[in-house]
Parts: sequence; C-alpha cells; structure tokens
Amino acid sequence: MALELDLDTLTPNQAARRQRVIDAAMKLAAEGGYDAVQMRDVAREAGVALGTIYRYFASKDHLLAACQVEFAREEQRQLERRPTLGDTAADRVVDVLRRATRSQERQPLLTAAMVTAISSPDPAVSGCQRDVTAVMAAVLAEPMRDVDPKLRPGIVRALSHVWFSALLGWVNGWTNVGAVGEELESAARLLLRDV
Repeated sequence: MALELDLDTLTPNQAARRQRVIDAAMKLAAEGGYDAVQMRDVAREAGVALGTIYRYFASKDHLLAACQVEFAREEQRQLERRPTLGDTAADRVVDVLRRATRSQERQPLLTAAMVTAISSPDPAVSGCQRDVTAVMAAVLAEPMRDVDPKLRPGIVRALSHVWFSALLGWVNGWTNVGAVGEELESAARLLLRDV
C-alpha cells in the first residue's frame, strides 16, 4: 500500500502529472463507468508510464476515490460562486443539495464509478473518504449559517449519511437517480423543521 501523499510537497511537474492521471481516469469513467477504468488505459490516456500512476495511487479504487475528491471540490467551488436561495435554512440546504445532485446526475457513469470506489474498504481510500466528508460539511455549513452551532455538526453528519446512502442505493440499482434528490430534500426538511 502506498503511503498517504502530501500534495503540498509535489513539484509543479509532479502535480501536473498527477492531475493528468485524475483527468484521464475521470474521462474513462464518464465514458464507460467503473469497469472502463483500467490502469494501463489511464496511463495511455494521461501520457504517463504505468509506474507513475502507482507513485500517486495505490489502486484503482484509490485513484477513483481521488477523482471523487476532485469532483467534490469542483462542485464546492461552483456552489460557492452562486449564493444559496431560500428564506429558511431548510430551503437553502435543499437548494444546495439539488444543485449538487444535478451535477452528479449529468454524469451517471462517472458518479457511479466514484461512489463505488469511495465505498471501498481499501485502506488507501480512507484519506479520500475523510476529504469528501470535509467538503460535504463545508458545502452544507453555509446554508445553515443561522442554525444553532451546537446542532449543526449532527445535522451535517446525518445529511451526509443520507446523501451517501441514497447515492449507494442508486449505484446498486435499488432506486433511480431522481430518488437521490428526493431523499435528500426529505431528510433536510425533517432535520431542519424546528431549528
């Protein structure tokens, strides 16, 4: 297993190579899903040696989980560019969740591949799981600015669990993609009803 990589210590060239690998994996996953992401194909698409990938990522799941982190951070940047709409915390949270799930719905094969990978028990994925959790917490914090700070972490945790569970259900065929947004809206309105 690869050691956890400190991204701040990468040289500009290393960071660029790593980003090309992530971009290549995302492209392959968007076109063909989880099974389409083969390390040799990623290396060819990224224009790097196969060994280069393993300097940054211990496994396919680690690579796709890192893609999930990148996707979540980009989603966060897009959400921050446009203020949330709504008079209540519930309305604002629902607005953010709807916008976030729409971007996932637009790329179903990529989303399914990333959710599959981030769910992996591979120890190399755990850092990515923490990063995605932190991004989700940050995305949900702003629309809940007027919620009691003592209640906020529990609500964020519960919504994060519902979000992940709904995505997992969709990826595994238990529900359709539209159910993700419905589950999230229902949970947000229940959790924020009296706060």
